[in-house]
Amino acid sequence: MTLYPNLIKDALSTVRYPGTGKDIITMQMLEDDIRIDGSSVSFSLIFERPTDPFQKSILKSAEAAIRQKAGADVEVHIYVKTRQQPVEEQPLLPGVRNIIAVASGKGGVGKSTVAANLAVALVRQGYRVGLLDADIFGPSMPKMFQVEDARPYAEKVDGRDLIVPVEQYGIKLLSIGFFVDPGQAVLWRGAMASNALKQLIAEADWGELDYFLIDMPPGTSDIHLTLVQTLGLTGAVVVSTPQEVALADARKGIDMFRNPKVDVPVLGLVENMAWFTPAELPDNRYYLFGKEGCRRLADELGLQLLGQIPIVQSICEGGDSGRPVALDGDSVVGRAFDSLASAVVESTERLN
Repeated sequence: MTLYPNLIKDALSTVRYPGTGKDIITMQMLEDDIRIDGSSVSFSLIFERPTDPFQKSILKSAEAAIRQKAGADVEVHIYVKTRQQPVEEQPLLPGVRNIIAVASGKGGVGKSTVAANLAVALVRQGYRVGLLDADIFGPSMPKMFQVEDARPYAEKVDGRDLIVPVEQYGIKLLSIGFFVDPGQAVLWRGAMASNALKQLIAEADWGELDYFLIDMPPGTSDIHLTLVQTLGLTGAVVVSTPQEVALADARKGIDMFRNPKVDVPVLGLVENMAWFTPAELPDNRYYLFGKEGCRRLADELGLQLLGQIPIVQSICEGGDSGRPVALDGDSVVGRAFDSLASAVVESTERLN
């Protein structure tokens, strides 16, 4: 059978759009671009939006109608166009200037302690700061900020029900620890944990912030990938001790952020537990976990050593009592965290 445009239109006039019951010719869904080459026909159908639920069924019905009218050996090529252009995605946290991940290759190196005190030091320097405790299986921020009994609530913001972060020491704070029994283990699969984090990010009223810090889980996991894919991270800060075992894992953490599939800039390294200084001998330094390990790794990888934090009894006491040691800016450790905050700000602004 010889193919011609009106034959194709007649065939398509039998195809009805389920949403209206009208045929697709009456609805002007056929673009005037029917091309015929021997036994091959091609044309475009126009849908209102890219996510039209009837798109697949219409395409199948159109192809079947043409073959029924013109013969089973006809080659049919249908192109899809949309009248409504896809809406450009808005940033998830439009009021947040910088999103910084605080990460470590392994647990036990003081990552959460560094994240908490870095947040406090940034507030002391006049910045608006939010802190997300993303360590799903070991949330420690509620205790470290003395807000274990807090129960965040939701309120209407621009027509949406959003979780209101807990505020302590000038920091907006959310943690999965607010929503689970602190005495029970969190037995969640990766997908559940990732979805919970997405909710704490996207369905919370974080407002206007200069720095949004994320206390990441230790290691490298699907939760890290979820956070990277969900948020446009400005950069990452990697925490380690000077010990070679910790440095080997820190190297893996840095490699994860530098992986082309992740591609998050590493702002630099923080050497925690750099040395021990007894309170009664403030000028003495005892290198319990090795000396300058993070500095050597930073030099090797072309990274900045953002700061060195000593082991001081007050750090432990501050974490247990819920008063981060950086609140006392005049102490030795307070000055160390203040210096760290300045280095993070400088590195972030240079990157921006």
